[in-house]
Amino acid sequence: MLAEWLATGQVALWWLDPEHQRALVVEDLDNPAMRQLIVLHDDTPIAYAQHYPAHEWPAPHFADLPQDAIAIDVFSGPAGMGHGGAWLRLLGDRLLQQAPLLVIDPDPRNLRAIRAYEKAGFSGHEIRPDGEGQPCRILTRRR
Repeated sequence: MLAEWLATGQVALWWLDPEHQRALVVEDLDNPAMRQLIVLHDDTPIAYAQHYPAHEWPAPHFADLPQDAIAIDVFSGPAGMGHGGAWLRLLGDRLLQQAPLLVIDPDPRNLRAIRAYEKAGFSGHEIRPDGEGQPCRILTRRR
C-alpha cells in the first residue's frame, strides 16, 4: 500500500525515489524513536505519518528547536487527499500533550501540503537548507 502511495503523482513529486523511501520506512520499523502510523477514515487507510524527536538525527534546520521538539513527516494516499488538515490537527493535539513544539518541514514549493499544515495549526515562513542542502520551509505548532 505505501509503495503504491509513494509512486502516485502527487506524493512522488515530493517524496522522490519511491523505492528508496519505502526502504527507509521499513528500516525505521525497528527504531524505537520513530513512531509510524497509518491514518484511517471510516476504516479506510488514507495517509501515512511518522513522528520522532527532532534531534534524533542530524538535521541542521532543526538545530535551534527545543530539545523535546517532535518532528513529523506525512503523505496522503489517494483517498486522503483533502483530509490532511483535519487528521493532522488531531495528531498534533495528541503530540502536544508530550512536547511543547511540533515541526514539519515541507519543500517550499509544495503549496498543497503547506495549506493542509496551516489548517492543522502549523505556521512559519522561514526557508532553511535541510541536511542535504535542499530548501525546506519550517512550520511549527506550539502548545
